[in-house]
Amino acid sequence: MKKYNPKEGRVILHVDMNSFFASVEIADDPSLRGKPLAIAGDAKQRKGIIVTCSYEARKLGVKTTMQLWEAKRICPDLVVRQPNHERYRLVSREIFHVLRKYSDLVEPASIDEGYVDITECQELGSPIQIARMIQKELIQSLNLPCSIGIAPNKFLAKMASDMKKPMGITILRKRDIPAVLWPLPVIEMHGIGEKTAAKLEKIQIKTIKDLAHANELQLRSVLGIRGSRLKERANGVDRRKVDPEAAAVNKSIGSSVTLPKDTTYQAELFAVLEKLSEKVAARLKRKEYVTKNVAVMIRYKNRETITRSRMLDRTIVEAEDIFEAAKSLFLKNWNGQPVRLLGITGQDLIKSDHAIEQLSLFTYEEEVKKEPLKQAINHIQKKYGPSMLQTGAEAFKSDKKKDP
Repeated sequence: MKKYNPKEGRVILHVDMNSFFASVEIADDPSLRGKPLAIAGDAKQRKGIIVTCSYEARKLGVKTTMQLWEAKRICPDLVVRQPNHERYRLVSREIFHVLRKYSDLVEPASIDEGYVDITECQELGSPIQIARMIQKELIQSLNLPCSIGIAPNKFLAKMASDMKKPMGITILRKRDIPAVLWPLPVIEMHGIGEKTAAKLEKIQIKTIKDLAHANELQLRSVLGIRGSRLKERANGVDRRKVDPEAAAVNKSIGSSVTLPKDTTYQAELFAVLEKLSEKVAARLKRKEYVTKNVAVMIRYKNRETITRSRMLDRTIVEAEDIFEAAKSLFLKNWNGQPVRLLGITGQDLIKSDHAIEQLSLFTYEEEVKKEPLKQAINHIQKKYGPSMLQTGAEAFKSDKKKDP
């Protein structure tokens, strides 16, 4: 172990379950093994989005987020199962129970992936030996395959685990970065999605090497402080520790306000909720979190205070989505008495780059429909000012200011 990782470096594993939902279904029903299998929305109505699929299905052209009818056209023999989220959560707990047998330093990153710091686990064997033991136990105890990346930090371990699937084990050292990582398109780097890649391409950053050597001021002008962090990652720098408490703490982000006067006027209360939603959304984005649980606090004139929360079907971060969830909670729980204070909190937070949204046809299509409208509104507001286009609540507030 010390020979592998000299001085005071770390040895980090990233354990990534292969096609997790599909693998769980196969483990429960062995007759599915070897067949093209997809996990999707409403299979009976031939509606839904492919959440994940087996490697047999992928070889035939089926992809995640593809509409089910299209996947069926490409692969007529495709077997479809609807998601069983409760089952997946239970299996996830069993997976992390196995990982904690090898090290106390285990950090879940999502339902089907996590980091394991094995720096002090020399007595178990070499990093490769430990990775093989983990793979073997997950297969024997749960019948689930995984890929494992071995590296001196979390970022490189994550990149390594993606390199050989299914059932791969990959070592990625810092000295390997120029030959292994730098030639890759920037969109293949962990933490970079299509929107970020498009922004980087506008400043001629097309590969991970381009990002590693990019001008930091230029990066900050395009991506803010996140640009500097991405450049560090491209150079193999990641100082984050494997933190077992990170998932357990489940931080929350919220905002509240005492109203200038107690009111029962619903439009005013909605306007306050919308403004609070914008603040919560901005803080979530700044700290790079998404939320799957929205809470609303209502304090009445007599100082009685209630807090109600709602678990959502998907992760959200946009102000309009937070507002819709908060408004629904408010209407369901407001007793009609004068309100003195309102608050909104995002709970059960997940880091943006680890969030996995299980898309149904509805959520996928709704997001696709919203995107052109969002882009058009942003363009008009940038060109003509933020007051050119307003939401209903914003317009209401403007009208209130004009009233004598």
